[in-house]
Amino acid sequence: MNFKKIGVIGGGTMGQGIAEMLAAKGLDVMLVEKTAERLNYSYDMIETSLDKQLEKWAITQAEKKLILSRIQKVTHFAELSSCDMVIETITEDLEAKQKVFNQLDQVCPSHIILASNTSTLSLTELASSTMYPERVIGMHFIYPVAKVDLVEIVRGLKTSDATFEDTKAFVDEIVEKKGVMIYESPGFVTSRLICLFINEALHVLQEGVATPEDIDDAMRIGYQFQYGPFEMADRFGLDSVLAALEQMFREYGELKYRPSTILKKMVRAGQLGMKSGEGFFKYDKDGDRV
Repeated sequence: MNFKKIGVIGGGTMGQGIAEMLAAKGLDVMLVEKTAERLNYSYDMIETSLDKQLEKWAITQAEKKLILSRIQKVTHFAELSSCDMVIETITEDLEAKQKVFNQLDQVCPSHIILASNTSTLSLTELASSTMYPERVIGMHFIYPVAKVDLVEIVRGLKTSDATFEDTKAFVDEIVEKKGVMIYESPGFVTSRLICLFINEALHVLQEGVATPEDIDDAMRIGYQFQYGPFEMADRFGLDSVLAALEQMFREYGELKYRPSTILKKMVRAGQLGMKSGEGFFKYDKDGDRV
């Protein structure tokens, strides 16, 4: 496959990161959102991210303009027919994702790869809403997309060898990240392990063993994690962590996946982490700890 133009559906945190990373790699990106308002917000957030890199001398003004020029704002799925691959990054809702794949099936030629950035849902189930399940694959990027050089490539029951090989080549050679092959299993590898890590930290907090700051410092300094479990949860989005744990609890039926009551209370209170400005810690509009 000759990958030049990539569709990205969903302009949330992950969609923004994937679109920016692809454009920085020289690919043309069609970014899709439901409304023009949400699309403009996503585009503005990508520009903000580039401005922060500009301040740190990581990129030049010319590079910023070039990256932004490669991102096209789209609100209609029909425009994606010219893409060489489409990556779906919407919220972890099976029905909503199936609806997206069903729509993509109608506008994208049968040889175009349809990938999902899902972290917990069944690729086989997502693919069942399409006429060509062999072209559906999981491409799970990890936040922050630009800094983490790993992509989980997840095969559904009917994903073809050709789809996997083309996706692996795309990840390894074009995106220049390490692609690891995962056979479908709830939570795959990274979400399954990291959500258990966060959930156990929540139990430690609930038992009054230590404060969020001290638990984070213990793991960050003691074991060289970039972020401790609580800041990690804030950056993933507490609602996303809760959704992943609930999905795995349903699938596996094991108590270790049952979400902590603290996590449930914080999500109900709207304290979702960086995206809402407050989780276990507080964040400014640029996503930096206050």
